[in-house]
Amino acid sequence: MSMSPGLRKFALAVHLTLSVGWIGAVVAYLALDVTAATSRDAQTLRAAYIAMGSIARFVIVPLALASLLTGLIMSLGTKWGLLRHYWVLISLLLTVIATAVLLVETQVIGSMAHMAADPMYTGERLRAMGSTLVHSVGGLAVLLAILVLNMYKPQGMTRYGWRKQQNERRQREQFVR
Repeated sequence: MSMSPGLRKFALAVHLTLSVGWIGAVVAYLALDVTAATSRDAQTLRAAYIAMGSIARFVIVPLALASLLTGLIMSLGTKWGLLRHYWVLISLLLTVIATAVLLVETQVIGSMAHMAADPMYTGERLRAMGSTLVHSVGGLAVLLAILVLNMYKPQGMTRYGWRKQQNERRQREQFVR
């Protein structure tokens, strides 16, 4: 299946918007996570945890899922294909892993936000909750790696892609004869 040029450009614009939005939302989350990891003030901690819960649930997760879906659409609807090039396959794998880790970590974040919203959690209890800094920094690193991979599109076809390319060449040669 191949998209028309207009549809391909539209799909690419949507995919890029969602993907860059995902990165931006993670950066915003990371700022709050750094605040949660370094602040000693109970009100600041409470606000940071609650905001982290909202950003993760209502912004990051939807952007991650939509980015994954539009990435699949782009790979299936363009010449790159889903299984032809290693960079597409690696990008897909990293996106699936990042999304899966995010979905698991969102449960932890939600629990932290719920506890922070409870007035029974005061100073020491809030400070003892910790942060999700390792996951947010790791997630951002993975997203940036995916971005670089998709910008540079390194050479290398999978065995499937190579066979498909050879079959297409043979068909063109037979058609010309």
